Amino acid sequence: MTWERRFRAPISFLPEWSPDAPDRCVYASNEPGVWQLHAWDLTTGERRQVTDSAVGVVDGTPTLDGSGIVWFEDETGDESGRWLVESFSGGDRRAFLDGVPHGWSEGLAQAPGIVAAGISDRGGFAIHVSLDGGPAREVYRSNEPVRIGSIEARGFVRAGLSADGSLLCVGHSEHGDLMHPALRVVDPRSDATVGEQLDPGTPLYARCWSPVPGDQRLALDHEREGEARPALWDLSTGERRDLQLELAGEVRAEDWWPDGSALLLRHLVEGRHRLLRFELGTGELQTIPTEPGVIWNARVRPDGRVWFLHEQGHRQRRVLDDTGAEVLELHGVPSPAARPYESWHFKNPRGDRVHGFFATPGDSGGPFPVVMYVHGGPTWLDMDRWQPEVQAYVDAGFAVGMVNYRGSTGYGREWRDALIGDIGGPEVDDVNAGLRDLVERGIADPGRAVIAGYSWGGYITLLEVGKHPDLWVCGVAGVPVGDYLSAYDDESPLLQAYDRALLGGRTPSDVPELMRERNPINFVDDVRAPVFFMIGENDSRCPYRQAMNYVEKLAARDHPHELYVFSTGHSPFDVDERIRQVRRILDFLDRSIG
Repeated sequence: MTWERRFRAPISFLPEWSPDAPDRCVYASNEPGVWQLHAWDLTTGERRQVTDSAVGVVDGTPTLDGSGIVWFEDETGDESGRWLVESFSGGDRRAFLDGVPHGWSEGLAQAPGIVAAGISDRGGFAIHVSLDGGPAREVYRSNEPVRIGSIEARGFVRAGLSADGSLLCVGHSEHGDLMHPALRVVDPRSDATVGEQLDPGTPLYARCWSPVPGDQRLALDHEREGEARPALWDLSTGERRDLQLELAGEVRAEDWWPDGSALLLRHLVEGRHRLLRFELGTGELQTIPTEPGVIWNARVRPDGRVWFLHEQGHRQRRVLDDTGAEVLELHGVPSPAARPYESWHFKNPRGDRVHGFFATPGDSGGPFPVVMYVHGGPTWLDMDRWQPEVQAYVDAGFAVGMVNYRGSTGYGREWRDALIGDIGGPEVDDVNAGLRDLVERGIADPGRAVIAGYSWGGYITLLEVGKHPDLWVCGVAGVPVGDYLSAYDDESPLLQAYDRALLGGRTPSDVPELMRERNPINFVDDVRAPVFFMIGENDSRCPYRQAMNYVEKLAARDHPHELYVFSTGHSPFDVDERIRQVRRILDFLDRSIG
């Protein structure tokens, strides 16, 4: 089938390299059918598959000298594990760092003579440092989230250790707020604090140190003016320079040019990116030509070329450079043609202008049956990006609506933080307003409306079918939060901290009134539409037990529902497994709607 071929079309992450060995690259790809790590020698052109994990591997990097490949091995799918290493050319593998316990990765950074690793477990969050290949020692511990470089970054992390390894930046939530982290720079050898940055009530994210050894400038992102903007923090003087840019939307620092004279910036406006070069000396801003779409990340090569990972709603992900050339050609059959995404605006009940995207089976016709496809997060957003599942629904004759509800990122601090202390309300209102707008436009048939989503989108799905049963003919809840109180107990430490941030610094049990109104399990007796559930046995984000609590209460009513359980965690990295899941969903939709 066409939609299955889209899932099998090969894609990858951006290749990673060490600044000390830039011709030895590592990338993760789904070419083997399960996401695995691959080595790529640019000098010889030789490529080989490194890992053969049943769960899949997506996080890996070369060692600093390029002689080895390091990856985070998760054996069950719950996202916890350990760092392993083997030679770049292959051979025996072993633990990369002695003395670092099993747990959830909070980042890995390398510099001359030093490696730093963050790890979390039920005992808290810790940073470990290994000097000159010796056993790692714990240099930092906190009960609140602490991460190397402050953001969830894969590959060769450029925001952790400075180029000469003399400084280590960590992002922390020791002021009690994971959604608005602060930054601390320490001397990783003496453990002494060198500098602090805290913007109360707004987040700070470390992005990348200057690549010039001895240069102590760190590029970071802030939101002092309400939108994400880049800044430079010079640890040698303590001075912070917020870069002034007259641009709408988010602007984030991605990388430096090798001589430290310019920054590579990524600019996001309404779900589409472009790349910019910012000259630090003159303030000159230059656009790097790219097609509209999503740029997941971008890096500057030693010769000044820019490599980036690009995709569009109708075009699969590709690794390109700033000339438009495809850098990494993968083995496999490209995706068949797909339907483009249409950018879309409408008003919610408060009169706010909401943005999103929709895709339809054709340029004319309708009204179509519609899937309101709710993104996860909630601090995430729908973009003009490659999603084979969306195209599978379009192939089946559905229009698909994707709403960037209040709580989504990319639309400013106020929009994102609207959910703090008010989860499960604004999102539902905005999704329902989007459905009404698509109906009014003649795109959606209100009698054949489906609510669907994964993770937080699954949470909203269950709230919708329980609190607004008249709107939906059926629901698809992928790895959902069904019982918020039980979910919190079983989550990973980082996800527990995230929930506390969403709830205004409190645990679910501290807000009983909110839980009565916004916990899906409290409305299970009001569900009238059939519901399809997809649940991961080892999910540490939306855990198995709480999701099954909801399913069992629905089953006790003998209410029509279907359950699909898969053996890994929050998201499978096996292409065949994803195809099985979507095939089951399409069959469910066919029987529920016709």
